[in-house]
Amino acid sequence: MRFRDRHDAGQQLAQRLAPYTGHPHGCILALPRGGVPVAFEVAQALGLPMDICVVRKLGVPGQPELAMGAIATGGVRILNPGVIQELGVSAADLAAVTQRELRELERREQSYRGDHPPLPLAGRLVILIDDGLATGATMRAAIAAIQSVNPQQLVVAVPVAAGAACQELRAQVDEVISVLTPHSLHAIGLWYDDFSQTSDAEVQYLLAKTQGIQTPLG
Repeated sequence: MRFRDRHDAGQQLAQRLAPYTGHPHGCILALPRGGVPVAFEVAQALGLPMDICVVRKLGVPGQPELAMGAIATGGVRILNPGVIQELGVSAADLAAVTQRELRELERREQSYRGDHPPLPLAGRLVILIDDGLATGATMRAAIAAIQSVNPQQLVVAVPVAAGAACQELRAQVDEVISVLTPHSLHAIGLWYDDFSQTSDAEVQYLLAKTQGIQTPLG
């Protein structure tokens, strides 16, 4: 089984999340950029408000796809000491990557949200969505950021995930839901026919659409 694209993945994920339809205190939180089209479909199907939780992976110098940690809105930084030690990442390199990704995080916050205030999360059911879960580094940072504002319940939901990452996150949140949990994940994009990069313009368009503001795409 594969997903056609992120919108198809979101529609299938929404079926697994159907018990939360119309939850009086529920909301959807997407990890930009790829998590936004998935979350948009879930928010539409469940009739819940949607917002974003901006997270940036801290990639190993020279191997940017390999996460040595992640940062999230609210000053959250999660590190993977094993990766840092194994690859000999220096404190100076770690600080440089963190500062670079912090600038990008702030840019995305401003670009995507503008003057629109974030949804209040205290005391709410928060469903946190991305387009997939591999190592879980970025998701752990997002979880830490959300838990710092005291939600009533926190659910992580993704179309496809590595089993080990799901198991680890179940100890941190109330529920982890994945449509697919393949024996060998390899890469999230392998489970999509179309895994092309989500643009800033699409993120802005979908967020505006959930907020009832019509803006052109492109």
